[in-house]
Amino acid sequence: MLAITVLLLNRKRLSAKALADRFEVSTKTIYRDIEALSLAGIPIVAHQGTTGGFEIMEQFTISRQFLALDELLSMLAAVQGIRTAFDDQSVSNLLEKVKTMLQPTERELLEHGGAPLTFDFNPWGQSASARARVQALRTAIGERRKVTFRYTNLGGAGTERTVEPVGLILKGYLWYLHAYCTLRGEFRVFRLSRVRELRVTEDRFEPRPVPSLDSYSWQPEWSEPGALDVVLTFRPEVRDRVEDTFPTEQAERLPDGSIRIRGSYPANEWFYGWMLSFGDKVRIDEPAFMARELKDRAQKIVAQYTEL
Repeated sequence: MLAITVLLLNRKRLSAKALADRFEVSTKTIYRDIEALSLAGIPIVAHQGTTGGFEIMEQFTISRQFLALDELLSMLAAVQGIRTAFDDQSVSNLLEKVKTMLQPTERELLEHGGAPLTFDFNPWGQSASARARVQALRTAIGERRKVTFRYTNLGGAGTERTVEPVGLILKGYLWYLHAYCTLRGEFRVFRLSRVRELRVTEDRFEPRPVPSLDSYSWQPEWSEPGALDVVLTFRPEVRDRVEDTFPTEQAERLPDGSIRIRGSYPANEWFYGWMLSFGDKVRIDEPAFMARELKDRAQKIVAQYTEL
């Protein structure tokens, strides 16, 4: 019956059949449980018709006594994680409100025992300017103001954009902006690390129907055009970095401790810069033209220091 109450609070109206299917009981059992909840003081309203069902009056909430300590600590960790992402007084206020739900003994246990779960959405080394961009975009979203910026793609080419921002996305450790792009005439997702010269304008915009973010789930055909099958061999000294970077299914441990990676990657500036960051600890085995290109780039670097 507690589970029924929580479902009705979170999902508004549900039919007896939907509840019966959810809990694998008969509708007769659901009606009996609904009656018991009503007698217990839970304000459940029944609606008739094809769109009918049960729902709880809007003003009703459940008290903290229904939350276990580990559930409450998970809520606390989530709110603390949000606060690490950007400076916002409303988030700080929310954190204080959640803390008030802890009993004194629980609060003391947390202070002395440490947090069992921590979320930190502010990567080590992130500059203050990155957080300032996020804060500026939150303001633009809230006030429905257009934003202009210069956007750079993987190849280094930049375009001037004017967008109508609708949301910020934190995916892993990277921030993205969900916005309607006036240049492309459609909603796009922009990676904030490629945004330059960001400016919130005075121009306001009217909200448009926003596509679900589910429509942006990864599709293989979205890979960089021209991705090729690449074979890389990394020396044992960078094993930890390689294992942290590449998917497990791409890796093969060799008898001498080296790691061989087989995957599909584009022959672009991003890839060659990535390989150069490993110095002499990586070798491109295949394809040969990518190995030659990396060699040429390394030789150009050496040529800049011939006078030393």
